[in-house]
Amino acid sequence: MVLPVSHHCNTNWLDTIRLNLTEEEKLNLTIPRKPDGTLEQCLMYTPVETNLETIPQSGLNSTEKCQDGWIYPSNPKPSLVTQFSLVCDRKDLIDISQSVFMSGLLVGAIVLGPLSDWCGRRPIALLSLFLEGVAGVAVAFAPSFYLYCALRFLLGTALSGISISSIALCTEWVGIAYRPHTLIVSHVTFALGQMILAGLAYGLQDWRHLQIAGSAPIFLCFFYIWVLPESARWLAMKGKVEEAKKRLQKAASVNKRTIPPKLLEQLKLEKKAKSSTTLLDLVRNPQLAKVTLIISLIWFVNSLAYYGLSLNVGSFGLNIYLTQVIFGAVEIPARILCVFLMQCLGRKKCQSLSLFLGGVFSLLISAVPKDLPVVITMLAVLGKFTMAGSFSTSYVYSAELFPTVIRQTGLGVCQMTARVAGIISPLIGLLGKYHTSLPVVIFGSTAVLGGLFSLLLPETLGKELPDCMDDLTHKPRKSKEASDSVENGCTKPKDNCISERITSTHF
Repeated sequence: MVLPVSHHCNTNWLDTIRLNLTEEEKLNLTIPRKPDGTLEQCLMYTPVETNLETIPQSGLNSTEKCQDGWIYPSNPKPSLVTQFSLVCDRKDLIDISQSVFMSGLLVGAIVLGPLSDWCGRRPIALLSLFLEGVAGVAVAFAPSFYLYCALRFLLGTALSGISISSIALCTEWVGIAYRPHTLIVSHVTFALGQMILAGLAYGLQDWRHLQIAGSAPIFLCFFYIWVLPESARWLAMKGKVEEAKKRLQKAASVNKRTIPPKLLEQLKLEKKAKSSTTLLDLVRNPQLAKVTLIISLIWFVNSLAYYGLSLNVGSFGLNIYLTQVIFGAVEIPARILCVFLMQCLGRKKCQSLSLFLGGVFSLLISAVPKDLPVVITMLAVLGKFTMAGSFSTSYVYSAELFPTVIRQTGLGVCQMTARVAGIISPLIGLLGKYHTSLPVVIFGSTAVLGGLFSLLLPETLGKELPDCMDDLTHKPRKSKEASDSVENGCTKPKDNCISERITSTHF
């Protein structure tokens, strides 16, 4: 949507003077040239108001910035660059608009995360889908750049709500053995969307058509109103035990299973649940405060490096459409592979290794000469590969670290730090004006740092999903009876839980 195009200052003021000049002669008289002979893109000779007849002999000497806009000689297809003149002094607005979009993701994490804990995963997911469709299509009809940014802000807010709600639903509807699989499937479809985006952008050269084609299909998801279930675990934690039982029985019927009545009766209130949770609850418990601080740092550095590579897809020297397809395709094996690595190595080692390697590949980009675009792109692809795997691990790991009573709030904080990094990432790209390698050095070094800090987190592989603050010890299942309950998609109630007993089932 913001591919660079050739341009120069609009100097139509010379047309009012009848000098009978060719177009090339007019450009020579009004636009200075660079040392390589090409026209300056952002400078023009100062118009002369007197002695106009001497212009062909003496020319114009003093220069100034473009005063009457720009001309695009190549007649490019409509894009954000040509639509809103995002060139020269306005070029930085491209990166700023990306930061505005990331700000929307940040606000969505701050607002919709706690709301999802308060009023449920399902209503926030449906509301976010509706807002995403409306804002996404409306962007295509924005008459000004500032309205475009405002609508992109709303779009980012909606995307954040969808992401947070889907994480919780995927996590809370399955047992321990299959928890990573559900999240990874959604991440694989995210990578497929990136690949489709490259095809859409190649076929639809008008940015407005591209925006509509990428946003309108969201409205097809409205059928979720009839099929999307609320989390049974959340319902039980909020005291809606009978409704939770109905959801569990529905899930069992879909899976062609039956829940023994005695097991279903174990789902009952032990003590009235806390009506709501706040951000302060994340720091009152020392163990939870430590987890929140470290996992938030991991999300920050992961997002910084991931978007740092993704948003600079056009700066690696190869065809931007091909690079975008490769960037999307490489995420599919990365995200699938991390499922097996999380099962074999554990969440902690997988998180640390992927972040560390992603940082190293990013740092290596700065050491490769710019005249080797293939090598640079290969390193960028490897960096994207490991960062994508790290992101998938972060989603699974974070959902398993936070208790159910405050899971959405905790994930909202993680998303918040990730979105702060997303806001900063395009701005770090502006540092390339001072040294071309500076942005990737920052992206790589912070990722390496995050990989080291992740070693301080507790392991959650094979541990019960915590429901209450007292469950943060993540006691492993040791008995055969407990193993059987996992295989059947149920977890036994925990005696040390001071709020509610709960079971989970595959859906």
